[in-house]
Amino acid sequence: MGEHLIRVEESEEDGAYVVKAELPGIDPDKDVKITFEGGVLTVHAERSKEKKEKQRSEFRYGSFSRRIRLPEDVKEQEITASYDKGVLTVKAPIGEAEKPTRRMEISKGT
Repeated sequence: MGEHLIRVEESEEDGAYVVKAELPGIDPDKDVKITFEGGVLTVHAERSKEKKEKQRSEFRYGSFSRRIRLPEDVKEQEITASYDKGVLTVKAPIGEAEKPTRRMEISKGT
């Protein structure tokens, strides 16, 4: 079986980076894992083959995955995912990268 590449579409819509992934016939609650680490979105899915006698199938079964580098200014905490009619949609809002302000202490010479 092996691991297969998930086909995706990437675009920018309404201030968000949008990734749509083709995942027909997959239960998103049980068979899909989405992670975001180091600026990379990873989608991993599994599809198990049903055993039937005298079956011919062109469907792909096994592991499916895709890694996509997102823009640096993505708001990580606001990333959302939804699944409808075999398509997983991940929306990552784009905005000013939030960088914490750090105050520097000034040491006094002796």
